[in-house]
Amino acid sequence: MTELFPGFTADARRVNGVRIHFRTGGSGPPLLLLHGFPQTHALWHRVAPRLARHFTLVMPDLRGYGDSEKPPGDADHANYSKRTMARDQVELMASLGFARFAVCGHDRGGRVAHRMALDHPQAVSRLMLLDISPTLTMYERTTMDLARAYYHWFFLIQPVPLPEKLIGADPVFYLRRSLGGWGVHGLEIFDPRALAEYERCFADPAAIHAMCEDYRAAASIDLKHDRADAAARIECPLRVLWGERGVVHRLFTPIADWQAKARLRVSGRTTPTGHYIAEEAPDLLVEEVLSFFAGAS
Repeated sequence: MTELFPGFTADARRVNGVRIHFRTGGSGPPLLLLHGFPQTHALWHRVAPRLARHFTLVMPDLRGYGDSEKPPGDADHANYSKRTMARDQVELMASLGFARFAVCGHDRGGRVAHRMALDHPQAVSRLMLLDISPTLTMYERTTMDLARAYYHWFFLIQPVPLPEKLIGADPVFYLRRSLGGWGVHGLEIFDPRALAEYERCFADPAAIHAMCEDYRAAASIDLKHDRADAAARIECPLRVLWGERGVVHRLFTPIADWQAKARLRVSGRTTPTGHYIAEEAPDLLVEEVLSFFAGAS
């Protein structure tokens, strides 16, 4: 996958009890980029070269994804809670010498970033979230429309091994249907090299199990953590972007939803995309990142 990230370095470190694979490059203030389901850090390939002129980029594969370690789930799904996944990333950044840094998270990576901002406010200087509303908000406002559009939220949380077995029968088919259903132009938006990388990683049975555990955690222990922290607020500047052709735009109110979770005024806007902003509108995302994170420290 080096051709997707020329000049960047791939590495791995053991943090919080797991091996996290990541890619780094660039110079300037540190910026952590967190991908979502069902992808890997490869999703940043269209924005990374330009952002690296301004930031030291750290692009990990979340635990359970890509080439990062995939521990089996436990009874309460705690080892795939967003609290645990956030700690992975804080420890990774600390191991690289970054005690404080900016974060941009898409999809599941945004949910990890949300928990990171709550649990480690001293570490997160600024936060950008892509195409999500808060997990608890979305579950509490579940309608038939959401259940149809985000059926995977309810399929992947079924007990082991039901979704694992069904997806494992033809993982590439499931991946392609998922990726093609949440963008604007189906699979056409994806670079064939990135798509091949997503397929390689998704085909691993351990990855399928881990991704199911990620969602099982979201529907159980993550909600417990969110309810316990109902009075907590994100303390750093927060900007949210979401696709005007996506489910979040149709069914939720991201600015208001995130304002209810933040201390400072939340800024944000729609983008002329579906779910995959970094791959559908990379120029726009670069402009937004440079504008929002300028001078972040």
